[in-house]
Amino acid sequence: MKLRPCYLWLFGLLFTFESINSSNVHAQDLSDQVVIRRTAYGVPHIVADNLLAAGYALGYVQLEDYGRMVVDGMVKARGQWSQFNDLGARERSLSIDRDASARLRYARAVETFPVLKKETRDVLTGFAFGLNKYIELHPGEFPAWVKPDFTGYDVHARDIGSHKTTSISGFLRRLRGQGADSTADDRTGMRIIKDNTVWARVADRAEVPHPDEGSNTWALAPSRTTSGRAILMRNPHLNWNSGYYEAQLVIPGIMNFYGDFRIGGPLITIGGYNERLGWSTTNNDPDTDEIYSFQVSPTNPDHFLIDGASVPLEKKQVTVKVKNGAGLYEETREFLFTPFGPVFHRDNDKVYVIRDAGDGEYRLAEQFLMMMKARNLKEYKQAMRIQAKPSSNFTYADADGNIFYVWNAMTPNLPHASGGDTSAVPVTRSNQVWKKIVPFDSLPQLLNPKGGYLHNENDPFHYTNLNEVFDAADFPPYFSQPRLRLRSQHALDLIANKKKFSLEDVVKLKYSMRMLLAERVKADLIKAIRHTTPTGEVAAALKQLESWDNTVNRESKGGVLFEVWWERYVQLANVGKRITSTAESAGFPALAESLFAEVWSPANPAHTPKGLANASRAVEAFKWAVESCNKRYGSWDLAWGDVNRARLGNIDIPIGGATGELGCFSVLWFIPHKLDQQKREARGGDGWIIAVEFGKTPRAYSVLAYGQSNKQDSPYFADQLDLFANKQMKPVAFTEGDIRKQTVREYRPGKEIKR
Repeated sequence: MKLRPCYLWLFGLLFTFESINSSNVHAQDLSDQVVIRRTAYGVPHIVADNLLAAGYALGYVQLEDYGRMVVDGMVKARGQWSQFNDLGARERSLSIDRDASARLRYARAVETFPVLKKETRDVLTGFAFGLNKYIELHPGEFPAWVKPDFTGYDVHARDIGSHKTTSISGFLRRLRGQGADSTADDRTGMRIIKDNTVWARVADRAEVPHPDEGSNTWALAPSRTTSGRAILMRNPHLNWNSGYYEAQLVIPGIMNFYGDFRIGGPLITIGGYNERLGWSTTNNDPDTDEIYSFQVSPTNPDHFLIDGASVPLEKKQVTVKVKNGAGLYEETREFLFTPFGPVFHRDNDKVYVIRDAGDGEYRLAEQFLMMMKARNLKEYKQAMRIQAKPSSNFTYADADGNIFYVWNAMTPNLPHASGGDTSAVPVTRSNQVWKKIVPFDSLPQLLNPKGGYLHNENDPFHYTNLNEVFDAADFPPYFSQPRLRLRSQHALDLIANKKKFSLEDVVKLKYSMRMLLAERVKADLIKAIRHTTPTGEVAAALKQLESWDNTVNRESKGGVLFEVWWERYVQLANVGKRITSTAESAGFPALAESLFAEVWSPANPAHTPKGLANASRAVEAFKWAVESCNKRYGSWDLAWGDVNRARLGNIDIPIGGATGELGCFSVLWFIPHKLDQQKREARGGDGWIIAVEFGKTPRAYSVLAYGQSNKQDSPYFADQLDLFANKQMKPVAFTEGDIRKQTVREYRPGKEIKR
């Protein structure tokens, strides 16, 4: 069903309708319909009578643990951030742009909310009720302007799809490179197109993700496990403020789901399991959009030419309230649209439109709810066929012994060659614009492959199983092209064999601290240094390198020096070249020739690249690294954990792990330590890790590195950090018996239950 764009005046009408409906449900009634039990590390196990009460409990516990982070997300989804936050001039302007664009998505949320299934609406509305209940009971935790007036529309608005800002920013960078009329951004020094639209301004200031953001996942068939049961393992690595939230949700007769409920909503569950099956997501990077250029009408600058006709651009004006000291004022932003998508840039001759498959998509929560309720592979696939999630690989395992993988993507079925995000496809006829996406059953998939394993570490689908490699020629050229970087190869080295693993083995393997890059190039480096007959500190550092175990275990010596050496080696190779990162160097042969003796090759995908391309450059970089370590860290003779720390609140402990570009499977990235510049502190990487075995009753281990709460006075703030740093996980309480044994607090929202 195609829904017509709604007008913003509907906000008031439908907001009132929702508010009236909300008054019919008394919060205490919902509190009486739910029980929350917290186990040792603060995981909430929720038993609810119905889906409305389940959403209510999830909203309540998320505010218990994350407070302002949840509320701020709701306010931004409403497009009201500028109304309640007095910002500086520059940040205020960007905030107004973001609020205005958020209000368009909010209009879409209001329009589509009635189209959702009642069970989805119940969970979303219940979540809002739970937020309101907590705010009513704890007003002192929030600014005075925070009111208990959230609705299901606010929760739904957070999940409304939009176009990718990265595609717009990539295209605008190309325009700048061509000398388009622009000015310098005084913050970044980049060129900004003078006539930027709201969309373009927002894209220009969008946060650039860390290059290591992503996930690892494995699925092992019964033939590959000691128990004869399928095992699923997942671990995302995002910033440690991304808000993974571990919880169990039980509605008798409807579902029993344990997994990740991302902070800010009840149904965006990127990984977890029920009694019968589970799944994991890992980032992929499909081409979900196209940029088109249309000729502007020569007689009317607000029209464009299509199919031989002059068609007016649709204009939508959005007014935003803005806080200025004690007062408020209003600003209006104008957005331009075509029937093919929003206009993000225009000049005298052309308008540029982005057509994104995910723009306006509203069924994501509904799809995840269906997946959470699924009882078998058939029902799971049926939910996946909704195709409301624009991207992500999905890896699956179940109690029937199935393992399944799909390169999930809302990929347009293009009638033309893809322009990527660097060029616009010129259009004169409407049939030149894509209309449908590639259906789910035509996407790359593997079910129960030979060898009994599936893996993904954010590389494309081709090498998901080395026994059943996908041929790129079988798919459109705008699908991702083959590559297999070092982190993926590390995973294959661990599981692409004939060994059988227990669930405990999988936990141990997940914490592999090997640095695969060192295994590939260290021998050449040692040989090159020896050839120069080193003396003094360089000779001593060489001895350490020779004895180093090639790991980033926190007690291991050699990794700090090797990492600094590699950083310098890449820098020297970059002179006059276009290698933008070490990750690109390690993954793309065309850019790696100046680094590796043998570049990555599809003929040997799991064992290349290897060796060093330039011995003299390697030696020069090593001498520099010895000196640089002395300056940075006070010495080169340091264990990995002497420099690299896990630091949250008052906790400051050594930790193992490093970036995937070094070929590490246990991914962490670091920033300079705030209190000691000779140390670094983890700010992202492995966060929530879970491994589950599917038998008659699922058995699982998990750890949430930074804990269940970001409130430093909470007992669940960083209480799992030591567990994580020691390469351990906690047994998951899933059954009623295990939950009762581990319960430390039992309550309803607003009321304790005496045990």
